[in-house]
Amino acid sequence: MIDPGTIFAGRYEVCAHIGQGGMQDVYRATDLRIDQDVVLKTPLAGQQHRRFRASAQIAAHVNHHNIAKTYDYFKEEGIPYLIEEFVDGETLDEALLGKAYYIDPHLGARLFQYLAKGVAASHHANVVHRDLKPSNIMVSGGFNLYSVKITDFGIATFTEEVFEEAANAGDLTRSTSGTVKGALPYMAPEMMFRSPGEHPGAAIDIWALGALMFRMLTGEYPFGAGFEAPANIKLKRRATWPAFMTTSLQFSPLSQPLQELVEKCLGWDPCDRPTADHLVKLCEELCYFNAPRDVGRVANTKYSGAFGFIELRGKPNVFFNSDSVYGDRKATNDTQVSFSSCPGAPQYRAHPVIVLK
Repeated sequence: MIDPGTIFAGRYEVCAHIGQGGMQDVYRATDLRIDQDVVLKTPLAGQQHRRFRASAQIAAHVNHHNIAKTYDYFKEEGIPYLIEEFVDGETLDEALLGKAYYIDPHLGARLFQYLAKGVAASHHANVVHRDLKPSNIMVSGGFNLYSVKITDFGIATFTEEVFEEAANAGDLTRSTSGTVKGALPYMAPEMMFRSPGEHPGAAIDIWALGALMFRMLTGEYPFGAGFEAPANIKLKRRATWPAFMTTSLQFSPLSQPLQELVEKCLGWDPCDRPTADHLVKLCEELCYFNAPRDVGRVANTKYSGAFGFIELRGKPNVFFNSDSVYGDRKATNDTQVSFSSCPGAPQYRAHPVIVLK
């Protein structure tokens, strides 16, 4: 562990340890030359360093507002360090599924579009992420999605080494790597069941986006968590879409095309999946509500919860109808909810509404 106050390369002062992945330690640091927060990453002890620099150089060519920028790479005493853009927020899991059981299709369509744009920019630079998952996506603004940035493009090739070692062992599912285990729920079959020396292409990122969006919209992993996923993928045994997505007249017009997009991304043949550019165009055709989100408490429901009001501290109550609540959980008294609101009389109307944990 690096002590706070340690300065690297004469300019990066470590402030705090903020996380640890399967292959790296992550620190918040300050770039003293420009007085700006950055992220400092370094491989965990025992990890190979051979491709870390090459990966950083490749990632530095990817420039898009939905990707955390790679700023610098250097070595001190033989140990490599990567400097990346700091996102003042939470991982995708923490920001959304850590607070809600699933997200509504309006929020889902917006998230899908942001992620597709980030992946497309990466593929334009000939960089395949290989490890897309919620912990590698940073969000600021919570349900408002003020900023959505894919991180760890700087270790895309580095991650490939870990997967290659697992494949060389003969059985990916026996790997003890935390990176491999965390990636499995989002890993494409051609990546999971490849032979040593095979290097699947950009379509693996599209599969990962599909698996990730399935989980965001339903709260469930499409093929199970951890080491459940390989067996289910081998058998083509996938979780079904929950009925609430398409039985609700309020949400089915957007849920159905979203499901179709996810299905395209989860095509078994990589050639059948859309390219990232095509996926961006398909996402742009979606019509979704993009008003700001608030968090409030349900109060004073009427007629067995058919409608009620949402209390906001310091603001007038907002009216909601149960038809505007996404999912199979009811918005009962004292329930915390996230919602958008529209002008109405005598009070604003909430739509869509999702129940929080």
